[in-house]
Amino acid sequence: MKSLRCSRISVLILAGTILAGVLSGLVPADEASPAEPRSQSPTEIPRATAQQARRQAEILHTSIHATLRVVHDRYYREDEGLPIPAAILGDVFKELETEQNVRLRWLAVEGLAMNTDHLPQDSFETEAVKSLKSGKPFHEQSKDGFYRRAAPITLSSHCLKCHMPDRKSTSDRRAGLIIAIPVSD
Repeated sequence: MKSLRCSRISVLILAGTILAGVLSGLVPADEASPAEPRSQSPTEIPRATAQQARRQAEILHTSIHATLRVVHDRYYREDEGLPIPAAILGDVFKELETEQNVRLRWLAVEGLAMNTDHLPQDSFETEAVKSLKSGKPFHEQSKDGFYRRAAPITLSSHCLKCHMPDRKSTSDRRAGLIIAIPVSD
C-alpha cells in the first residue's frame, strides 16, 4: 500500500515537471537564453504580446486539463485519504505565479464550488461563467497589462459526486480555469 501511495505521489511530481516543461515556452524564444538558468524575478520576466499570451494560455490550459484528468482518473482513490488532484495543482499554480508571474485559478461554473475562492471575483469572471455555461470554448480579455483567458474544465462522472450531489444525470458538467499572463501594452 505504501509503495502504491509513493507511486501516486511520483506521478503528481511528474505531472508538475511536465507542466514546468510546457511553461518554459512562456518566455518568447528570442528573449531567453537556453544556456543560462532562469534567475529572473517575476517582474523581470519579459512580457508577451497579447497574441503570444493567447497561444501560451491555450497550451497551458490543455496541459493542466489533461494532467488533472489523467492523474484523477488513473491514480486518485477517494478511500485512500489522498488529497484531490485539483488541490495539488493549486500548489503548482502558486509555483507558477512565483516563478513565471503567470496566475492560474479554478472557477466554479456549474455545480457546487468546493472552495469559495473558486467563485467569480470580478466582472470578467462573472462574464466568463456565463460564456462557459452557454457552451463557448473560452472567454478572454486583455486589459491592464494582463491577458486573461477562462476556458472549461470537464467535470466527469467521478467529479459530480461532490460538485453535483443532487444530479439527475451523469452527463459531464463544467468548471473553469482562469489563466492570466502579463502582456506588453
